[in-house]
Amino acid sequence: MKKLLFAIALLAGFSATPALAQQSKVGDWTIEKRSQDTHCNASRGYKDKEDENRDYVIVLSYSDKAIVIVMIYDGWEWDKVGEILKADFGTDDADIMKSAKWEVMDKTTVRGIFEFNQSILDKLSKAKRLTVDFEDDDEDSIEMQIPRAGEVLGALKFCEENRK
Repeated sequence: MKKLLFAIALLAGFSATPALAQQSKVGDWTIEKRSQDTHCNASRGYKDKEDENRDYVIVLSYSDKAIVIVMIYDGWEWDKVGEILKADFGTDDADIMKSAKWEVMDKTTVRGIFEFNQSILDKLSKAKRLTVDFEDDDEDSIEMQIPRAGEVLGALKFCEENRK
């Protein structure tokens, strides 16, 4: 019986190995190609002591067709899944897009899907913070920390070029 359990555990470990091979870290960011995703993504979560120790999560992904940004903030309480919100989108030192569309995914999550544009990645790569200023609701506007963004985007590009 013990040998059977050991064999099952060993087999499970081997089957998990490919997933680990597709994951790397840049600071507190995780860059990975998950089996359920088509493209690689970079994700980072943190707590902000200046905001009641609330949870913040950001996920970045891109291909030659689109740039996708998912923001999760436990201080949001969106009502309508699927609702499209408009917001000015930028960084700590550059405007990226006025009236960008963000889709409500659940009560704490929004997703922006933008046509691929290298200038967006260039601006993100130099940023320390990402800002989303919602047109109709200043209370829900947000600023997320994105340290080491240039390195993260480089690692994300490497992952994309080497994904299987």
